Amino acid sequence: MAVDGLAVAVRHGESAPARASEPFALVGGQADPDLAPEGRDHAERVGVRLAGERIEAIYVTTLRRTVQTAAPLAAKLDITPVVEPDLREINLGEWEGGLFRKHTTDGHPIADRLWREQRWDVIPGAESDEAFGARLRAAITRIAAAHPDSRVAVFTHGGVIGEILAQASRAVERFAFLGADNGSISHIVVHDGRWMVRRYNDTAHLAKPLG
Repeated sequence: MAVDGLAVAVRHGESAPARASEPFALVGGQADPDLAPEGRDHAERVGVRLAGERIEAIYVTTLRRTVQTAAPLAAKLDITPVVEPDLREINLGEWEGGLFRKHTTDGHPIADRLWREQRWDVIPGAESDEAFGARLRAAITRIAAAHPDSRVAVFTHGGVIGEILAQASRAVERFAFLGADNGSISHIVVHDGRWMVRRYNDTAHLAKPLG
């Protein structure tokens, strides 16, 4: 992130589908699937799109789908990504390991309550919304201080992007920006401690032929 600069937030590419017979491995209590083949295509397209964007630094999370999505851009720019643990996805408690996808698809009553109340912590054992928002603000503040007047690419997760843009826009509804597409690009500007939304869910590069 940058002071007087542009932050490029990229949602990781599409990840492997959840299967009840093969639950995802957990890292720090959170599901850690690989990218699906479609996700690797997303990663290549993001790399091509951002290669000319004067990116000074690349940040990823502790979860490998962000590392894999950042890899093509990192190779093109010869930048070693920095791991920022506080930009990891919301911890979904008892619904980690692929259960969130299953329960939301199946219309679980708690999933209905989640969308109605727009709070992640209605899920048993999930990270509180306040703690989630606070750690993201802390992470962005640290990154902004480390890269004044610069452009930084942050490869992260859908829930993270939703929360960052909700804070930046001061949205009344917490989930107003939830649902960024895999491989999409969003922008915020950080200036004097203020966050401003420049762009959300840009997917133009996903529709163009590679090459």
